[in-house]
Amino acid sequence: MGAGDRRWTDRGEAIGHGLMWSARWSTRLALIAVGVVLLWMFIGKIWVVVMPVLLGLLITTVLWPPARWLRSRGLAPALAASIVLLVGLAVLGGVLALISVSIASGVPDIASSASEAIQQARDWLAGPPFNLADSKLDQLLQQGTDQLQASVGSIANGLITGVGTVTSGLVTGILALLLAFLFVKDGPRFTPWLRGLVGDRAGGHLTVVLERVWTTLGDFIRTQAIVSLVDAVLIGIGMLVLGVPLAIPLAALTFLGGFIPIVGAFIAGAVAVLVALVSNGVTAAVILLVIVVVVQQLEGSVLQPILQSRSLRLHAAVVLLAVTAGSSLYGIAGAFLAVPVAATIAVVMRYLSEVIDQGSTAPTPAQDQPLPGMEEPTANREP
Repeated sequence: MGAGDRRWTDRGEAIGHGLMWSARWSTRLALIAVGVVLLWMFIGKIWVVVMPVLLGLLITTVLWPPARWLRSRGLAPALAASIVLLVGLAVLGGVLALISVSIASGVPDIASSASEAIQQARDWLAGPPFNLADSKLDQLLQQGTDQLQASVGSIANGLITGVGTVTSGLVTGILALLLAFLFVKDGPRFTPWLRGLVGDRAGGHLTVVLERVWTTLGDFIRTQAIVSLVDAVLIGIGMLVLGVPLAIPLAALTFLGGFIPIVGAFIAGAVAVLVALVSNGVTAAVILLVIVVVVQQLEGSVLQPILQSRSLRLHAAVVLLAVTAGSSLYGIAGAFLAVPVAATIAVVMRYLSEVIDQGSTAPTPAQDQPLPGMEEPTANREP
């Protein structure tokens, strides 16, 4: 045995050393787990505040590039933020208005087709194998009406709950827009303020982490836009081939719905299939339903995990598990925010690993360095 080789003189001492090492690490991991649980509970208590902040940051990733361009041309930060926010709302409102006008213009034709489809359904039910005469159909309708009247209380409670949820969503959306305006206006001042608050050493670490998190959020929005665009194009082509009316506005609705996980794609696809049913018949509706299901399955199980795993440096399995966990814990909002939150955690873990590999040496970024892409324009930089 060489002089550098280490041998335990007693087997019991070796076992005791291993147990002590395991106990120390078990205690540390237990404390970390307790801290994570407490943090999770705290976030749950203040979710009404956390949600608008996260949405505001995501909106900021979209608004900041044009705002930065305007600020580089000499516009004041508040004016640049106001312009990009108002233009963004105008564009979104214009798209929704075009969709609404297109749908409204096609409603008479769809209504006419719907009445024909209802009559065909009555004729089909009156024939074999159902052989339901008009009297039987009227009886079934009356039974359904009676059941509906008996359940009016539950339906009213559900509507009240739904109205409360919609109202809460509107308040959250308005607050997110206001926060996005403030983030765009004052974003470049955040990291210098943070560095001055916590000191150069800790501030240096936080600056680097925030830079990477900011880049991750931008990648997430771009990836989500690509996925929604692919959904809209493929489903739109299917509707055009089948001759479904309102194919273009329905495709635009599919694109917008792609930003709302699970529910958005489901509602957009259901509307498209319903229009195909009343306008083009059962065969076209079934074909379009197959197209919608196949496209959404490919998007949700293949395209989105692959693109997000590449842009966010997350494995596809991690993306799927994150969306599942987020939707189970916080519903639609959790499904939408699960991936950027998981990517942010991965960014922090990678940076900690880098610091450990470098012997915990503090980074030395430039003083008062803002988030990447959010540098203060020279014309507006304070002396």
